[in-house]
Parts: sequence; C-alpha cells; structure tokens
Amino acid sequence: MKHYRFSRLSLGWQIFIGLLAGIVVGMIFYQNHTAITVLQSLGTIFLRMIQMIVMPIVISCLTVGIANIGDIKKLGRIGGKTLIYFEVLTTIAIILGLIVGNLAHPGSFIDVHKLQSTSIASYMASAKTASHTGFWDILLAIIPTNIFKSIADGDMMPVIFFSVFFGLGLAAIGEQAKPVIDVLNTVAEVMFKVTSWVMKYAPIGVFGLIGMTIAQMGVSALLPLGYFILIAYLTMIIFCVVILGIVAKIFHLHYWKTMKVVADEIILAFSTASSEVTLPRLIDKTQKMGVDQGITSFVIPTGYTFNLDGSAIYQSLAALFLAQAYGLHLSWAHQFTLLLVLMVTSKGMAGVPGASFVVLLASVSTIGVPVAGLTFIAGIDRFVDMGRTAVNVVGNSIATLVIGESEHALDREQYEHYLAHYHEAKG
Repeated sequence: MKHYRFSRLSLGWQIFIGLLAGIVVGMIFYQNHTAITVLQSLGTIFLRMIQMIVMPIVISCLTVGIANIGDIKKLGRIGGKTLIYFEVLTTIAIILGLIVGNLAHPGSFIDVHKLQSTSIASYMASAKTASHTGFWDILLAIIPTNIFKSIADGDMMPVIFFSVFFGLGLAAIGEQAKPVIDVLNTVAEVMFKVTSWVMKYAPIGVFGLIGMTIAQMGVSALLPLGYFILIAYLTMIIFCVVILGIVAKIFHLHYWKTMKVVADEIILAFSTASSEVTLPRLIDKTQKMGVDQGITSFVIPTGYTFNLDGSAIYQSLAALFLAQAYGLHLSWAHQFTLLLVLMVTSKGMAGVPGASFVVLLASVSTIGVPVAGLTFIAGIDRFVDMGRTAVNVVGNSIATLVIGESEHALDREQYEHYLAHYHEAKG
C-alpha cells in the first residue's frame, strides 16, 4: 500500500487545501482577535517573502532581456504594441462589465438601506491623494529620481523605466557589458531558485490570508450581495473563456493547455488576492514556454500595472450595480462617460493601495452615485478581489504569449513541447 505525503501533491492542490482549511478555521474563529492576528501574520510573512524577491527578479531579467534586444527601435515597437494591446483588452473588459450590468441588473434586487456599511476611510485617503493625478503627473511618476527609493517602495514602473535604460546602456557598450550581464543572469537564476523555496510556504500563507478574511468578515457578509458577487464572477469567466479564448485562437495559441500550465499561479492569485505573488513564476514559466526573455520580462511587470482586466470588469459592473441600487437611470451617454473615465483612471491609479476600489471611488461620482454607497460593497471587496486578481493573471499570461508571437519571439517548437510535457518538466 502506497503512502502519499503532502509534498507529493502539486502546488495547486496544496494551495487549494490551504484555502479550504483557512475558510473552516476562519468560520470557527469568527471575530476572535487573537486568531485573526495569528492568521494575518502567517499571510503577511508569505507576502513579504514574495515582495523580497520580486524586484531583484524584475531588474535582473528585464535588464538582460533589454540588453539582448539591443535595438531601441525594436524596443519602442514592442512597448507601443504592448500598451495598445493592454488598452484594447481592458476597454473590452469595461464594455463587457457594462453590458452584463445592463442585462443582469444586479442592483435592482438590493435594498441599499438594509445593507451593512463598512468603513472606507483608508480608500478615501488614497483616492484623495490620487485624484489630483493628471497625465503629466503620471508620466513624471514613471521617471525615478532615486532608483533605490523606488526599489525600496516597490514602485514598479520607475524600476521598469530604469531597467530598460540600463539594459540599453549595456547593449550600447558591447563586449564590455558581458561581465555585468553574466552577473545579472546569475542573480536571476538564484532568485528563481529562492522563489521555488518561498513557494513551499504558499499553502500556509494562503491559509492565513483567507482565514483572516473569513474571521474578520464572516460568511454572512456575502449573503446580501451574493447575486452581485455571482454576476461578477460569471462575467470574469466569460471574459477569460470567450474574449481571451478568441485572442488566443487569433494568435494560434493553445488556450486550455496554456491555462493548465499556469493553473497553480491562477489558484495562488485567487487565494491571496495579489498579482505580485505570481510575478516571478509567470516570468519563469513564459520563458520556459518559449517566449524571448526580453518580451516576458517587459510585458509581465508592465501588465502587473496596466493590464488589469479583472479590475476593469469589476469597476464597470460595480458602478452600474450602485447606480441601480440607488434607483438612478443611466443613459447611454452617462455610461459612455463612465467608460471614458474608467479607461483613464484605471491607468492613472496604478500602484495606489486598494487600486480597484480607489478607481471606483474616483469614478462613481461622475455618474451621480453617492460615494457613501461604496461603504455597502467595501465588505465584499476582498472576496471579489480574489476573482479579479485571478483574471489579471490569466490576462497577463495570454498577453505575454501574444506579444511574443506577434514579434516572432515565441519559439513554437519549444511552446508545443513544453505544453505537451509540462508535468514531466515540472517534476
């Protein structure tokens, strides 16, 4: 008789077990402050370890990748193509949220006066800071004055900006740059090894994060807004399967096989409600799928900031939900205004704490929804955040392969082979 150890389970199954255990423990220790503190600490340890390795991986991989590309014109083409792709897909996501919101009318079944409100003071503070951010402020924020401060603050876009220029500088000096490139390649390999160690703690981190959420909010917080949560998740599934499935088909990608490869990362993103925890592994896996290092190390960190498809769906759907709950009729002109506002604010808020909720906070006032209405959905924001984060990861995985294919920087033979032999390669 065989004895199966926990370590023989795939990471995805370990995380799933941690998720279920966290839900049960969270229900048992509902409103128990000692248990909440312990669970929160277990989750925070995992998030901090991920944050510890993200920047070294982004800097080393992106710098080497850009140095290998070398040609600034080619880099400009890749960058322009990536940003256009992100804008198109997030706009489609916003439109899909508006269509579903108009068809399903999730807010019409809610008595907003009977809902329990939740404090949004922290979001208000973030929105107040972000509301003064215009185009030039956003542009200037991308350019670092002190790269070490940007690294310390975990500010992704300035780090990407610096790494791109550093990589171009290395390419410009030719053979002299080889020792630096070798060092950075070694750093990347070391950090990927460290990532594999950190991921062994992932099930415990997931257990703590979901347990803390359930212990704080309780399952009862989901019940009054259950229909809205259901509609939000169904819309996200439609986007992933239909929209991204069509995109994959257009670029001759194997959608379901690719999803099987990144399944662990999707589960991890869903469990932790953090895209950041999947970034190192997505960079590694997309390279193994045959995407050029320069493409994958540029597209994924940039997508982490700009390609937030799940968040775009949530923001448009939640805005309509609140308007319907307050009995406000939104004309097509109002909804078109909302679309334009979300297209801008969702990019401008990148990097703001609780970004999706802050974008919603900054946008609903343009269609006449009382800001106080957001207090009624703040309690379920974490639960919806889990779904939208998973969608963001799916979107960025497909985006990397699409940009790679469009630039003829996807090794088709390696892609086909890796998908076919993924489990053997993983083992």
